[in-house]
Amino acid sequence: MQFKNRMTELLGVEIPVVQAPMGWIARSQLACAVSEAGGLGIIETSSGELDAIREEIKKMRTLTDKPFGVNIAQAFVRDPDIVQFVIDQGVRFVTTSAGNPERYTETLKSAGLTVFHVVPSLGAALKAVECGVDGLVVEGGEGGGFKNPRDVATMVLLPLVRSKVDVPIIAAGGFVDGSSMAAAFALGAEAIQLGTRMVSAAESPVHDNWKNAILKAKETDTVFLNRHQSPALRALRTEKTSGLEYDTERNAMAEFGSALDLYFGGDMESSIALTGQVCGRIDEIKPVAKILAEIREEFFDTLGSLSKRYITG
Repeated sequence: MQFKNRMTELLGVEIPVVQAPMGWIARSQLACAVSEAGGLGIIETSSGELDAIREEIKKMRTLTDKPFGVNIAQAFVRDPDIVQFVIDQGVRFVTTSAGNPERYTETLKSAGLTVFHVVPSLGAALKAVECGVDGLVVEGGEGGGFKNPRDVATMVLLPLVRSKVDVPIIAAGGFVDGSSMAAAFALGAEAIQLGTRMVSAAESPVHDNWKNAILKAKETDTVFLNRHQSPALRALRTEKTSGLEYDTERNAMAEFGSALDLYFGGDMESSIALTGQVCGRIDEIKPVAKILAEIREEFFDTLGSLSKRYITG
């Protein structure tokens, strides 16, 4: 069975699954695997390493002829010409996040790009739609990474936003397989975004220590940091993050430490391992192609099973 909805048509993908734009992680090795498997790979810019990112986009064009996109995380932009940089790369799809949709939407759309904005609340969703975005990434507080300090779970946020807007929605936060994808579609999404599941994928470039920590984690093994500041963060529980969990004096961002030592060196206490609650549902490192194939199969199996069980006559 094949997917066919606004997202597959808009993005040109077979499977409406988008890979999250994680700093340093969301580069050609992982993004290409996602695009080749039928989803949409995303290249990050939040690392600020634009020369390296330019080379990663060039690599993508040699590794795949499938669609891919770029993310602009506004809070981490160091280059005032970031929008022109993204336009110059010739990509057709961009997500904007961690900032005001008024800032870049009009310029990006004028250059012919499809623009989705990441939103953590209904108010943010309505503002983004007012600004003319093509769609939304609706992100619940159970997801990993940088969050709104006033977090709302996907189960509440997604149907709320859908009830007020008509643009396509990518649901983020808590998704890992075909059954959770079916739930997202029931609540109004037309695609899902995977973050933690992709961090732990075989093609993810992060150190095995982080991947293995995800496999061992329970659903209660993340912490929500910086509720008194902005941005807040959801991360894997370690000695470092446990010490920050209830600390209302320090800004966790100032304590972030050396991300590269954690991401690629495997020192789990050197930084903050941004991870979602869905870590409690991941127990195996799998290739991206297998992850997406299983999502597709389980999604349609779930729909069929629900139909048989609950639709009669």
